[in-house]
Amino acid sequence: MDDLYRANILEHFRDPHHKGVLEHPDASYEDISTSCGDRIRIDFAISNAHIADVRFDGQGCAISQAAASMLTDMLPGLSLDQALALDKQAILDELGISVGPSRQKCATLGLNAMKRALAGDHWVDEDEEDF
Repeated sequence: MDDLYRANILEHFRDPHHKGVLEHPDASYEDISTSCGDRIRIDFAISNAHIADVRFDGQGCAISQAAASMLTDMLPGLSLDQALALDKQAILDELGISVGPSRQKCATLGLNAMKRALAGDHWVDEDEEDF
């Protein structure tokens, strides 16, 4: 079963969904992992307190980029409250493989950027605790 999930991760890494930037986002945040240098920027178009569109851009390992791609598949149509309720376990479940502690930062980089963007944060603070 792990091979199926690994193939899915590689597919999202090679052909990420919702890749790019929005020209005039309603919310945006860029986060950088100090431990490995992975970077994710996530942009949102918000309408009636729901996510109308989402894009991400970044560079990094297969886990960080695939997890961000998977996250952006989950978000369109969700209310802001539903999106903010997503947690680390939701991302780890979506990845479908065991991720060690050092790789969990990679896996949750997009989630952390999403939460900061939707909370109204528009700056990068690498020393903040993960959600």
